[in-house]
Amino acid sequence: MASEIPTSPATHRFAKTMKSKIMAISAARKIAYEILRRVDSEGAYASDLLHAELGTNVKPEDAALATEIVLGVLRWQRLLDSLLDKHMKKPVARLDLPVTIALRIGIYQLRFLDRIPASAAVNESVELVKKARKTSAATLVNAVLRRVASEAKEPAEKLIPPTGDLADRLGLVHAHPRWMVEHWLARFGEAETLALLVANNRTPRLSCAMHDNSEREEIFGDLKRAGLRIEPGILLRSSFAVGGGSPARTAVFRAGKISIQDEASQIIPLLLDVQPGDRVLDLCAAPGGKTPPLVRGAGESGMVVAGERHAHRLRGMREQFKRLNFSRVRLIQIDAEKQLPFQARFDRILVDAPCSGTGTLARHPEIKWRLNAGQLAEFHRLQCSLLANALEMLAPGGRLVYSTCSMEPEENENVVEEVLKLREDIFRVDRESAAEALRGFLVEGIDANSLFGGDGFFRTRPGLQNADGFFAAVLEKAKAMR
Repeated sequence: MASEIPTSPATHRFAKTMKSKIMAISAARKIAYEILRRVDSEGAYASDLLHAELGTNVKPEDAALATEIVLGVLRWQRLLDSLLDKHMKKPVARLDLPVTIALRIGIYQLRFLDRIPASAAVNESVELVKKARKTSAATLVNAVLRRVASEAKEPAEKLIPPTGDLADRLGLVHAHPRWMVEHWLARFGEAETLALLVANNRTPRLSCAMHDNSEREEIFGDLKRAGLRIEPGILLRSSFAVGGGSPARTAVFRAGKISIQDEASQIIPLLLDVQPGDRVLDLCAAPGGKTPPLVRGAGESGMVVAGERHAHRLRGMREQFKRLNFSRVRLIQIDAEKQLPFQARFDRILVDAPCSGTGTLARHPEIKWRLNAGQLAEFHRLQCSLLANALEMLAPGGRLVYSTCSMEPEENENVVEEVLKLREDIFRVDRESAAEALRGFLVEGIDANSLFGGDGFFRTRPGLQNADGFFAAVLEKAKAMR
């Protein structure tokens, strides 16, 4: 294989000589390479690794380039591999992982980053394989990327293999799995599917939640002094987006005055319309971003219980709530697939269920290459169990919100319909009250009813609202039980 290192004495001497000639590699590309390696080999999420690696010791320009390369390579992986395969005897995905990653990093820069000289993109990819002790592949990487560079500005449609299959063609050009595109074409049609594919490959807005609107001027002032640009929220008055840097590096973030959170995600807890004194249950609560509005709504006279199955995610929530200076949250480790252990019922319950995450592909593009169609049925079974168990703990007259960040009906309306099938006389979908609860939070000009479909369910879509794709069902329990 091109990535094998022969073991003859002469080759060892050659490899030693080549190692001594390894040129400097930029910090951004080193970071990008290592994160992409871990995403592939460890199943880690790029956003978590970027947050951990890009500390204050990394220059802002290096952090920006590393982020661009990592997320860009993951967003466009299928197209990049197809373009590389044209020039190779073996598919790029079957090479040794260090070689695969170096080739993807190189071709992404050549096709998508005009500000990067082609020589830098090619040469540093070669250096990356040398650094990974795959010196024998250096010639391959150099030759393939130089061929790719000559066609880097050609439209992808001219370079990919011809196919009459619409799902396959769209999946190649816009770098999505064929099954996913086929799924969306059947549901949304070609025009809406195309808008969704394009949105998933755009860099999403970096939205933030403001925890106290009365501190708006102080918060914005601190962010501007840190060199960040501020844009108003698209949906929520308490939301805003930033550019030009990371809000996580600012004093107001460290002080717990803001959190990084997509606008659609910020809306979900508001649908519960939590009132002072309410008993609130937040199931599947990690990482804890939807819990703060529940705590503020319940006030000092209320109670919020946040449950999570995994101990390490509970630890992360404790750190999050420590930053936010929240002490009125009861954190418990709980498996919500089983019968819930509470004696008293709750006035408000949020079931933010584990899901495929297909509404967040712009933020988490690695999901495209991990998910398969068969997993939707697995998520469906899990979500039905979570919702059924949670409904048992809802007090008469109480409200429950079932939500996902998925675009798939198997995880959304199909779950609600199946669980409510035998409970229709007890629970109902309540669109009117939920829309009314949102009106005071929305940006002027946004009609709350426009966020709900004719079936009463709340939905956002990346191609429409410039936010993540979320689904929510607002369910109310009858006050008088039969």
